[in-house]
Amino acid sequence: MVGHDRGLHLVCVDRRGHDLRRGVGDVDGDAPTGRDALQNVTNVFPTVATVLERAIASRVFPGAIVEVGRADGAIATLARGALSYGPGARGVDPGTIYDLASLTKVLATTALMVNELSSGRMRTNDRVRHWIASWTGDERQPVTIQDLLEHCSGLPAHRPYWEHRRGRASFELAIGEEPLAYLPRTQSIYSDPGFMLLGFAIEHAAAATLDRLFDDWRSRELGPEVVLAFRPPETWRSRTAPTEDTTHGDERRGEVHDENCAALDGVAGHAGLFGTAAAVGACARWWLASPALPAFARKSATPGSSRALGWDTMLPASSCGTSLSARAIGHTGFTGTSLWIDPEQDLYVVLLSNRVHPTRTGEGIQDARRALHDAVVADLSD
Repeated sequence: MVGHDRGLHLVCVDRRGHDLRRGVGDVDGDAPTGRDALQNVTNVFPTVATVLERAIASRVFPGAIVEVGRADGAIATLARGALSYGPGARGVDPGTIYDLASLTKVLATTALMVNELSSGRMRTNDRVRHWIASWTGDERQPVTIQDLLEHCSGLPAHRPYWEHRRGRASFELAIGEEPLAYLPRTQSIYSDPGFMLLGFAIEHAAAATLDRLFDDWRSRELGPEVVLAFRPPETWRSRTAPTEDTTHGDERRGEVHDENCAALDGVAGHAGLFGTAAAVGACARWWLASPALPAFARKSATPGSSRALGWDTMLPASSCGTSLSARAIGHTGFTGTSLWIDPEQDLYVVLLSNRVHPTRTGEGIQDARRALHDAVVADLSD
């Protein structure tokens, strides 16, 4: 079902991808269209629609898109609002592209790690020093690739390397020499530098750049038509949601929001991907079908950690609310994105928004995320 009303686009499909406006397999020509179709899709996911409308009214974000699906396909896509708050702003629709921010960690880096492990080029128990020459010092010696994936390597949450450094060699040296914030494996601190380092390690192992490796993986595993890439082409710009305005007051559109990633020419293990909700949904289905899912969803043994290999796991305070199962895994992105996958319920939920537009100081995204996931489960249960 599809309807339009400034900044509104909703689609409902069955598990085989058939548009329910025209019936299964496009056989039924009497299915509702236009306003009638809009009313029907609102009836299918009324609570989800209300959550999005309230978040937009509260200026949590100017617009957003949600895809709900299962292992065998998308169930529904709901889009609300616009790309920005300006007059005449383009409405969000299924073709809207977002800066996915830290979803890159699971959609690209963690997925590529599955590939490296399968090929035998890397192992989770490889010492980081085997791949990163600058990773030296007694307390660093035991740290493994698994520790980086589980965010328990001792590295801090963030460092503004971009203020003084440019390029991969400079970043790799800086992170390799970064003073540890804690003893490895004694706790877990979510770490951007850790995933930057993972990206460099994968590049060394595969003897190719991360963007090239990901393009090859995407085309092979998801299909070349899937809209998901580092350094998006100029042709994507008009349908890309802007993020934080520049210091000159201009819209940042199609340029990565994360400063460290920008200093790495838009390609990094922790950020940099742009894509559509459908593309993120395709990744979710790949994970649901992957034999690697159980191992990568297993919770870390690190004290107090909710992390798995690349992914986060379900907690009462998680961004996915309280209605997903204890087996759910997910990740968020600073720009206002998230993906949660629940293998027990055969369910995934994609949320893409540009909550950092026009500034990063906005509030309410955590509450909106939690309400959204609970709404999805509630609407599916009705």
